Amino acid sequence: MELIPTSLPGCFEIRPFFAKDERGTFVKTFHSDRFAEAGLPVEWREEFYSSSRKGVIRGMHFQTPPLDHEKLVYCMHGRVLDVVVDLRRASPTYGHHLAIELDATKGHGLMIPKGMAHGFLALTDDVLMAYKVTSVHAPANDTGIHWNSFGLDWGIDQPIVSERDRSHPQLGDFASPF
Repeated sequence: MELIPTSLPGCFEIRPFFAKDERGTFVKTFHSDRFAEAGLPVEWREEFYSSSRKGVIRGMHFQTPPLDHEKLVYCMHGRVLDVVVDLRRASPTYGHHLAIELDATKGHGLMIPKGMAHGFLALTDDVLMAYKVTSVHAPANDTGIHWNSFGLDWGIDQPIVSERDRSHPQLGDFASPF
């Protein structure tokens, strides 16, 4: 398993152990010793997954302090454009974003630290995304920023976006608690 730093401090691309043979594939998405060596979380409080069809944008989501969390995401089926925005005011990359394609045929994932918004665009039908988080979902702390407010060209004219995600504030109007 490789943990590759990205342009956003604390955010890592995860290149897991990936094996493929005549039976199919085997992917190790998490290794506690390797994560601990890199100073990353090894205790997860919740794990869940979402399914999406091509053209769906989910995001840009996060939980606010004191119930903010680190998040490990990976694509179990299909391909996505996975996107992270740095909301940490003291960070040299505050307001910057990272966009990386996650492809189930490669098994790659992304480790996202506290203080970052996360979302993705489904590039194929039948996308399955898995998430591990370090805090339990807290509806009062669950929020986001508008998916199209931080300068990313998503490469799609008419995405499918939930009413909730359309109603999030623009990044420029958001008072970050991070």
